[in-house]
Amino acid sequence: MNAIKIYHYDAFSNKPNKGNPAGIVLDGENLSDDDMQKIAYKVGFNETAFPLQSNKADIRIRYFTPGHEMSLCGHATIAAIYALKTKGLLNNKCQLTIETKAGILPIRINCHSNDQLYITMKQAMPEFQAFNGSLDDLAVSIGLDSSDLETDLPILYGSTGTWTLLVPIKTLDAFQRMEPSNKLFPSILKEMPKASIHPFCLETYDANAQMHARHFSSPFSGTIEDPVTGTASGVMGAYYFEHINTNELSNPLNLLIEQGQEIDRDGRVKVAVRNVNGSMEIEISGPAVYVDEFNISL
Repeated sequence: MNAIKIYHYDAFSNKPNKGNPAGIVLDGENLSDDDMQKIAYKVGFNETAFPLQSNKADIRIRYFTPGHEMSLCGHATIAAIYALKTKGLLNNKCQLTIETKAGILPIRINCHSNDQLYITMKQAMPEFQAFNGSLDDLAVSIGLDSSDLETDLPILYGSTGTWTLLVPIKTLDAFQRMEPSNKLFPSILKEMPKASIHPFCLETYDANAQMHARHFSSPFSGTIEDPVTGTASGVMGAYYFEHINTNELSNPLNLLIEQGQEIDRDGRVKVAVRNVNGSMEIEISGPAVYVDEFNISL
């Protein structure tokens, strides 16, 4: 049995065991797809990332939930780049590109700042699609009543690399009552049965934040809830720009999104939305922190 070293980092927090945990495998070049999937299953985090060599970019990163491979994962990218940088594996690079199944994306690191090391990643172009399902069934699937949904704002599928259903909620207190029944999601999300559900509201615990959210995983992922979600935060920024933003002159629009408070994994994601010739460009930023390392047998 081969021993595989797993490095545990938490992204979107500078405090261990807050934010969103990711497993990082730094010696995965000879692993098969099946090996990677088995490792992610045994690790059990929402995502495990495998930085690899690339002939198209500086680094290739593959992302696996316990159940399947993902095209892109924000928090695992932040964690992986932080791991590579702090271990001296990026040399002196402060700007680089990563190859993902969502495209080749640029990364920036604030190398010359005395502050906390922040990683900034550009995400794929935002896309949206209408949700035409039952509001009652949708509310029940996350443990709420349809009266908790904010119907003055649209419920939309959104993606900056990974599809999720963005569900506006009226009040912050509803987030304490949420109880997801993930197995119901595919029958409700008829347009995209493999999507996750991402409820959010404009009330926040942190006065500096503009949006609060939780993220409930697709049942195909093998997890229940993602504590602090990078790709969903990115597409929430695009949603805010399109449907909520009242200052159209703000370019970029800078947002702070909070998540994880209800499950004691408090984290923050910085989101910048730029209007470039009528198209939106999305960047997310955050720190990471080393937690521990362990071996699993394959």
